[in-house]
Amino acid sequence: MVNIDSLLLPQWIIPIEPHNEFYIKHAVAVDKGRILDVLPEEEAKRKYQPVTTVYLEEHVVMPGLVNAHTHSPLVLLRGLADDLPFMVWLKDRIWPAEKRWLDEAFCRDGMELALAEMLSGGTTCFQEHYFFPDILAEVTTKAQGRACLGMFMLNSKTNWAGRLEEYVDKGLQFYKQYKNEPLIKINLAPHAPYSLKDRELIKIKEITKELGISIHMHVHESSAEIIESMQVFRKRPLLRLHDLGMFEVPFQCVHMVQLNDKDIELMQANPKIGVIHCPESNLKLANGICPVQKLLKQDISVSIGTDSAVSNNDLDMFSEMRTAAMLAKGSTNDPTAVPAAMALRMATLNGARAIGLEQEIGSIEIGKSADLIAVDLSAFNTQPVYNPISQIVYAASARQVTDVWIAGRRIMEKGELKTLDKEKILVKAKKWQEKIQSREGNISKSSGII
Repeated sequence: MVNIDSLLLPQWIIPIEPHNEFYIKHAVAVDKGRILDVLPEEEAKRKYQPVTTVYLEEHVVMPGLVNAHTHSPLVLLRGLADDLPFMVWLKDRIWPAEKRWLDEAFCRDGMELALAEMLSGGTTCFQEHYFFPDILAEVTTKAQGRACLGMFMLNSKTNWAGRLEEYVDKGLQFYKQYKNEPLIKINLAPHAPYSLKDRELIKIKEITKELGISIHMHVHESSAEIIESMQVFRKRPLLRLHDLGMFEVPFQCVHMVQLNDKDIELMQANPKIGVIHCPESNLKLANGICPVQKLLKQDISVSIGTDSAVSNNDLDMFSEMRTAAMLAKGSTNDPTAVPAAMALRMATLNGARAIGLEQEIGSIEIGKSADLIAVDLSAFNTQPVYNPISQIVYAASARQVTDVWIAGRRIMEKGELKTLDKEKILVKAKKWQEKIQSREGNISKSSGII
């Protein structure tokens, strides 16, 4: 028999690759943090001698979910400004609140709360787009989490940096500090086309090329963005980015809710473009609907993100992939649009591809990192089970995740987080709520604050 670290014995395995398949009574053999084998349970028991055997009789084992776009620390402003028009919400409420509260402590405590929410809900990797990336990396690595953290780029003064040059300097310092951290990947995270000048975007592209990384940016997020771009540049944001050569590097466009046929043709001609779909945030802010079915038909990779908790208001990838599937069907009058297997792929392997980790995570394949989750389907809402893929997407909830592994390490066991202190995190969150509400005051129910 072969000695290994762990043998997982679930009722079902959803490998993602091959697509739309699941295995019954199979095992996942894990050793030295990687997936060693996937084989029938009885054969696995004869072949392997594990240090730990994990019996998961009513569970699905599947790849951990990948949240391809979020602003984690903003969980501390969750519910602060709901039910408002997008630009009022952003410029009159969220940006002023950030200006008042953004600092290292806000980012550290917010990241802890967000990470606890994501890990306990089955998200094993997230792509971050926020300030103080060094603090976010510190919290994530301490908790043994996996992330792609952006070097945030802007040309406006914030509590993180002033002019673009300072953002670049701080970003490069962060890159040098964490570029060799095994569970941290780094990219460039410019805010949006409308917040950067042409020469600034070109500089960002040059840095991206020099470092051999990718770009992750809000694009075509609202109709106001399109109108402003037409007025100032006489072209749509996507075309402007194309003309500046921004798509010469891997480029993930977040939101993309305002697309026409010419935009999609341009994307087809630029194979390094991917789309990150944030359906619940887009619906809540009423910014539009990403035409996911059209994009997928043109072989444009689409992944899923939650966006921030101030516009969602949670970091629940189970809810997000269900909404992505339902929204695609309802908006096209086509029940076959984004079937369950594709929604799950968007939330796993496509998310891994969005951050350049498709060879490492996102599917259960021999040689990949053992970033895995176990989901208990014995609850009322997920019985009986005919197809576990459909059950995961259309019926299961994040609260049914019982166990989480990242690089083979068991980060959550039987519902208990092992690398984060739940009670301390919740106490800190309560203190932030009291402090922020005392400063922000009482806002009417129509805007979401009581």
